[in-house]
Amino acid sequence: MRNLLRRVTTAAFILLVFVQIGWAVEKQAQVDFEKQIRPLLKQHCYDCHSQDAEESGLRLDFGANILKGGDRGPAVIPGKSAESPLFLSLSGQGKIPRMPHDQEPLKPAEIALIQQWIDQGGQIPEAERTLKATQKQSDHWSFQPIQRPKVPEVKQQAWVRNPIDALILSRLEQNKLKPSAEADRSTLIRRLSLDLTGLTPSVEEVQQFLADTKPGAYERLVDRLLASPHYGERWARHWLDVARYADSNGFTIDGPRSIWKYRDWVIDAINANMPFDQFVKEQLAGDLLPNPTTEQLIATGFHRNTLINQEGGTNPEQFRVEAVVDRVNTTGAAFLGLTVGCAQCHKHKYDPITQRDFYQLYAIFNSTADINSAPPTLALPTDEQKAKQASLKQEITKIEKQLAERKKQLEPKFQTWQQDLKQALKDSEQQWAILKSETAKSENGATITVLEDDSLLVGGKIPNNDTYVVETAMVPSGTTGVRLEVLTHESLPKMGPGWAGNGNFVLDEVSVEVARKLKAGWSAYEPVKLAKATADHSQVKFPAQNLVDGDLKTGWAINVKKGKMNVNRHAILHLNEALTSDEPMKLRITLTQTRDSRYNVGRFRFAITNVGPGVLNFDSELLAQLKQPEEKWDAKLKAKIADEFHKSDAKWSQLNEQLTKQKAEQTKLNKAIVTTMVLKELPKPRETFILLRGNFLAPGARVSPGVPDVLPPMPEAVKTPTRLDFANWLTSPEQPLTARVTVNRYWQRFFGKGIVETENDFGTQGTAPTNPELLDWLAAEFMHNGWDMKKLHRLIVMSAAYRQASDFVPTNQSQDPRNLLLSRQNRFRMEAESIRDIFLASSGLLTRKIGGPSVYPPQPEGIYVLTQNKKAWPEEKGEDRYRRGMYTYFWRSSPYPMLPTFDAPNSNTTCTRRVRSNTPLQALTLANDHSLFELIQGFAVRILTEGPDYDEGRMRQAFQICLSRTPSDHELDVLTRYLNEQRAHFKESPKEAAQVASDKRPKEIDVAEAASWTAVARVLMNLDEFITRE
Repeated sequence: MRNLLRRVTTAAFILLVFVQIGWAVEKQAQVDFEKQIRPLLKQHCYDCHSQDAEESGLRLDFGANILKGGDRGPAVIPGKSAESPLFLSLSGQGKIPRMPHDQEPLKPAEIALIQQWIDQGGQIPEAERTLKATQKQSDHWSFQPIQRPKVPEVKQQAWVRNPIDALILSRLEQNKLKPSAEADRSTLIRRLSLDLTGLTPSVEEVQQFLADTKPGAYERLVDRLLASPHYGERWARHWLDVARYADSNGFTIDGPRSIWKYRDWVIDAINANMPFDQFVKEQLAGDLLPNPTTEQLIATGFHRNTLINQEGGTNPEQFRVEAVVDRVNTTGAAFLGLTVGCAQCHKHKYDPITQRDFYQLYAIFNSTADINSAPPTLALPTDEQKAKQASLKQEITKIEKQLAERKKQLEPKFQTWQQDLKQALKDSEQQWAILKSETAKSENGATITVLEDDSLLVGGKIPNNDTYVVETAMVPSGTTGVRLEVLTHESLPKMGPGWAGNGNFVLDEVSVEVARKLKAGWSAYEPVKLAKATADHSQVKFPAQNLVDGDLKTGWAINVKKGKMNVNRHAILHLNEALTSDEPMKLRITLTQTRDSRYNVGRFRFAITNVGPGVLNFDSELLAQLKQPEEKWDAKLKAKIADEFHKSDAKWSQLNEQLTKQKAEQTKLNKAIVTTMVLKELPKPRETFILLRGNFLAPGARVSPGVPDVLPPMPEAVKTPTRLDFANWLTSPEQPLTARVTVNRYWQRFFGKGIVETENDFGTQGTAPTNPELLDWLAAEFMHNGWDMKKLHRLIVMSAAYRQASDFVPTNQSQDPRNLLLSRQNRFRMEAESIRDIFLASSGLLTRKIGGPSVYPPQPEGIYVLTQNKKAWPEEKGEDRYRRGMYTYFWRSSPYPMLPTFDAPNSNTTCTRRVRSNTPLQALTLANDHSLFELIQGFAVRILTEGPDYDEGRMRQAFQICLSRTPSDHELDVLTRYLNEQRAHFKESPKEAAQVASDKRPKEIDVAEAASWTAVARVLMNLDEFITRE
């Protein structure tokens, strides 16, 4: 009987609740399907009743399907909730099992809302009333025009500081909630400083604010922080997430790129308070603006942050297409708040975006010049470099003019020289005589055999390195050159001509000595001076000239691709002057090879000649070409011949040497000039096709540039939209998404979550705005004020809502457990880069320099062991060691380890909101990361050198630096006892103290004292409060 009574009582209570709620909501306005019903269906029903899962044949994710129903008939009978299976199943009435099964039932108020919607006629969006709904319209809230709502009247008017407060308070009062009290001043200045600059306030700034009791103190603080150059850094870091900024190309090769000037442009634009509509235009189409400035070209780096695949065998077109797709997806998320990428392969599953819509957007970005590579780039010389460029250009032009004049003067001699050359060429081949060897020895034990053609073959036990000494037969007077031939042989690896595994060799040095036959016998050998060495072929970085440079660390080698190595080659040793003597002469030639792995010559032979320098000094490859009939000499060959002649003229050579030097200086200067990647439009647009299933190899129907049909159209005058037309359309008053998305993203930064929590998805699968009137008021105000970012930020932080304390309010838990109505502020952990910045600021080591190349702060060893490409990390030693986190060099394949630990994005795709995690690794990083510990040590030194000279004073100063507040008596007591414990420990363990204390501390600071305060600093910097924005 008791159970029966309990069931009856419960049923009566539920019925009473339904009656009361039904009566209450009946007086309210018409239930809005998009704002009130769809979110409930999405949260509780889509798992089993949507396109992905149609249990019982029922889908609740599309209006027409709700009315059509499933296996049991229509889910909703408009106007008749008592006959509608949807209501009956949710309320647990009738024969249908209660839904959702295996989950908590909907709240009575939610069920009552669905009941009222049905009884009011079960209205669904116009675009979803048939199963073949048109894509050209949508009743979804975000696609509707922005209309500035009327600021509501509220009861607690004294709390309202601006319309933001009225809009928030109205919702609170509707739900019988009250706002929280204003946070204390210490919290406010720390909150403001972190939100607007990403840095904690200094002790002096806190004290100044606390002491300022004049009206407008808070307002003056806000204006000072908005004017700070660090404001641009803080808000640029947010935008760089959206822009997917990184310092490398991505994929497995992940080579470096130069685009940090774009990052600096963002900082400068935000500090200059560039209107957001202009901010958008310059990034999307700065190159298409009339007479674009250098800064506007740099801004186009926004869409050059795409990945570049440098792996071998890739198809450049494939990754060009992927880059364009990424630009469309990024644009959709950044400015429209839509997941347009879901329509790349087929129509969007949930939103009114077709595949044609996607490729119309794609067409807008499809005609840029980049093709999976860094170019086009923009050179950005400094004023000093520009002056140097101009000076070099002037000097080069002057020398080139002098060379041209000298060529004219030499023209008569050139004609005579050409005739002499032709005659000399006829006899040059016959004037090389094979030089026989009388003795040939290997110093390291190899055998040297003389073959029938007088070549020398090295065999036997081949050492790792060797020196050959050859004494030749007599040579005639007038010898001007010695030719060393390296020859192939079947006994050598790959036919040689060397003994290395691939047939190569490295010959480090060749020396020539001469002896004369006197009456008393042969004289001692004397060195023969060699002017230079040339070859018919040389390996890169191993030219023949190395044979005579006197350096055993250099050498001549012949390894190249395409089968040019394992063939006969030769080098010519040019004597400084001809050998002349009335007595017989012979030579001793020494070949030195110092490389290991048997990089020794395998077969060789010598020849000598007495031809004059006019022929001998010719490049060997050029000589071979000159053997062709003269009618086959092309313009290139004739130019080479002229160059050879001009080299013989001392004045021309001097001028040419000056020119070579100036051009080398010019090349060096150009390499030192910073470049940045930019967008550039092709002269002729590419054709764009719908890619079937997104496959770049399967083009379908041709499409023209355009915007999704569900959104307002382009102006009629724009027939073929460019990127600039598109940027203008994005920020036009008629286009409702950009302003809403942008103000929502700003709001998210100041309150921890957006008014629309799914800040990158304003489509039907996104969350509805918690306060739609506030969202539209902010969007309208933003546009009305000329897209003024600072003005909007100032408006938000001046509001009473922003200034509320973030303390948890237990009485609001049941009504608003997630604080969506903002009856208090939200507290949240700072981002990865800001955590490092807070450590830097507290340590006193922060370098406040704005902009510049990315830097390399200390990081653990072995980070790049598993990466495909070895990556440089030249750890900074000077002031750049302590730059803000946003300047840290970011390798996509292996980021600075602290950043991903604290949820920094990988920058491969756009990130509009960092999802905060809470992991043990984060605590371990704060306590043990050696780069952070260096800053903890710096903080300890700062406490000991800047603060008072007694413990309590130092402890209070440390709290002020770290947390912007004074410690409680309990905190003082606990930390003082801990400090004394550490002192006792480190005095007994001086070696351990030396490991803990900073080695950069002043000499007068005792090591045990420094280590003890380092322990205290570590405790303070590991508090949750230290890295939390309250």
